[in-house]
Amino acid sequence: MKAKGEKDKKKEERFAQLGALDLPEMHFGGMMRNFGPGIILMMTGIGTSHVITAPTAGGRFGYDLLWVIPVAYLLKYYGYEMAFRFTNATGKSIMEAYATAWLKWPLWYMLLTTLIQCCIGQAGRLIAAAAVTYYIFSVYFGLPLSMGVYALFLALLSVAIILRGGYRAVETTCKWLALILIVSQLMIYLVEPAPLAAFRHFAILATPEGSWIIVSAFLGLLPTGMDVSLQASEWVLAKKAGVGCIRPLLEDLKLAPRFDPFAPVKEDLAVPIEKLPPHAREYCRRWMKTSLTDYRCGQIVSFASACIFLLIAAIWIFPGHQGTEIGADYPKIFAVGPWMMIVLLLGVFAAAFSTAFNYFDGWPRVVGACCRNLFRQTAALAGVAQTDLTPAKRRTWYSEYNIYRLTMLFSLTTSVIIILGGPKPTVIVLAASLLAVIIAPVIFFLNIYYCFAVIPRDNREWYPSLVVAVLAWGSCIVFTGVSVILMANRYLDLG
Repeated sequence: MKAKGEKDKKKEERFAQLGALDLPEMHFGGMMRNFGPGIILMMTGIGTSHVITAPTAGGRFGYDLLWVIPVAYLLKYYGYEMAFRFTNATGKSIMEAYATAWLKWPLWYMLLTTLIQCCIGQAGRLIAAAAVTYYIFSVYFGLPLSMGVYALFLALLSVAIILRGGYRAVETTCKWLALILIVSQLMIYLVEPAPLAAFRHFAILATPEGSWIIVSAFLGLLPTGMDVSLQASEWVLAKKAGVGCIRPLLEDLKLAPRFDPFAPVKEDLAVPIEKLPPHAREYCRRWMKTSLTDYRCGQIVSFASACIFLLIAAIWIFPGHQGTEIGADYPKIFAVGPWMMIVLLLGVFAAAFSTAFNYFDGWPRVVGACCRNLFRQTAALAGVAQTDLTPAKRRTWYSEYNIYRLTMLFSLTTSVIIILGGPKPTVIVLAASLLAVIIAPVIFFLNIYYCFAVIPRDNREWYPSLVVAVLAWGSCIVFTGVSVILMANRYLDLG
């Protein structure tokens, strides 16, 4: 009887924890303070597509290709939102949903392609950030160091910050880099804004001769690769807010089922919101709205950034730019004064560095998520957050935490070796790029499918509405068709 009484008392205490949850503020300023994963996704996407492809479009074709940018964002919008929606509604990563697929094939595929991207893809992102750093320090400080040295420095700096501070360090770094980017772009753009007539090109579907490759790049790369939605899901989980924060407690109190990735049942991922006490329900509702607002604001800023990069080039560089190396024409912005070039370089550095920095955290998280759903030993030692580490997680090499760290070390080492002059992996780069193009519509489809298959239909606040369903499935179908066309033009018609 005494044991039963103590058990009932502990259960009451745990229920009391649900009633004591701090409710996030819902005015916009309060929500902004809680932004995180959406900002990280935004700064991951603002990279080479923004600082190279968009200025190339503006420098070569003026305002003609402005219409492609909103098309690219609208086509992919729901692929990312569904990853945010799923994780906020279930307290589980979308990677857990992938574990319910036949033979877990999405996890095996993502594990393979992510490991390839960790070295090949990261080398490309890192060299872009290193190139900007090299230009700044060689021109303004006269430091005769190679780009390889700067790439190594940026890689070591990124990994040190992430391992030292974990998710919070990633979020804080991205917020500061976002501030630098936004301020720098506005300062440059407001010197000579585009005329109002330029914005009519949002509605004029022009394709000047020679523009197809840029149109393809926009549609394929903006706002970023669809695989980053998986990283975003892991970042939402890492923030430890909303359902993701209280899901273990809900499972202990039998208010939500436990999900076993080795006997996966889709229904076990769901959280029956009607069973939650009113205060806990309101807590989860507020965090869902905050997270989706975080994502949407990030996409708006990312969209505006791509447009501004194109408009700046159209104003200052067009006409005259003909090649693909837009960086050589950036100094034309000196027309206003050296300060403008410095401001521009700071913004470009923030964009390029944030992408490489975030991938050092994002891709290893995806590898760790794959492993915790594929291997029982790793599942028993799941968790990357430093606050949740146990001695076993620290010591055991196959714990998710150590797989995450080992993948980060692998990414750092291989990407720097490639940059410093290792063998040029042309075939592997082509294969990795092709795999990314093929898997993007699949990830898009899976993210939408699992939102509808897992989130309870009677939960009207979290379950996608009819309008969202039509837009999501419609954009998925169109995006798949566009991807097939792009892939055929890029990889099959090589002659």
